[in-house]
Amino acid sequence: MNDTADRGPVEGTPAVDGQRVIALVDDDRNILTTLSIALQAEGYATRLYSDGEAALAALRQNPPDLAVFDIKMPRMDGMELLQRLREHSDLPVIFLTSKDQEQDEEAGLAMGADDYIAKPFSQRLLLARIRAILRRSAPLAHDEDGDAGPKLAEGTILHRGRLAMDPARHQVTWAGKPVSLTVTEFLILEALATRPGVIKSRNQLMDAAYPDDVFVDDRTVDSHIKRLRRKFRAVDGEFGAIETLYGAGYSFADG
Repeated sequence: MNDTADRGPVEGTPAVDGQRVIALVDDDRNILTTLSIALQAEGYATRLYSDGEAALAALRQNPPDLAVFDIKMPRMDGMELLQRLREHSDLPVIFLTSKDQEQDEEAGLAMGADDYIAKPFSQRLLLARIRAILRRSAPLAHDEDGDAGPKLAEGTILHRGRLAMDPARHQVTWAGKPVSLTVTEFLILEALATRPGVIKSRNQLMDAAYPDDVFVDDRTVDSHIKRLRRKFRAVDGEFGAIETLYGAGYSFADG
């Protein structure tokens, strides 16, 4: 199977105009085939890879709209694949793995994964999360969202102290220095920064970054907040604009 993957995708379907493309990377051919059939039934085109090394070159040369990685694979595991991909790309990525320990989720999110699903998993859940991330990846002009707070209209650049956010270009700067965020991180930060000083509960932040049909737990939101802080502190060691009120949630201070 790996010999086939060296030459490109194991199999899949060519995309037609406007069709979203999902790349699946897993050394289990049964999982690749089953997920590919489910995705094709939902109208997606698929590209399948059986190891990380073959997938890396293909994802760089011809990026899909989203990728789903297994963690444990031969030659190059999913963690290394994501780490090397993030050197050049913000491609949305979901981790799919048999590991279910908290540190595995933390490590994947810290490296830039957009979501994490442990095996055994529900195909319905995976499809819902794929749809959610693809919706968040598309250019958006948001209406006001009661619980999550108002979001930025298309063409609007949000300035909060040293923070600047441009949703149309998915760009963020802090004191003029660029900060690279995933779609999930961007939407959580947007929910906080649009109403500085207002405490947002974890549920409100989940509503901002995920649709109602996708369940994420408190730990996932906390992991995204940790990652946001880490990225901003990489450009400003004194960054402290995202504040925690223990037992209540988070807020943004623009002073």
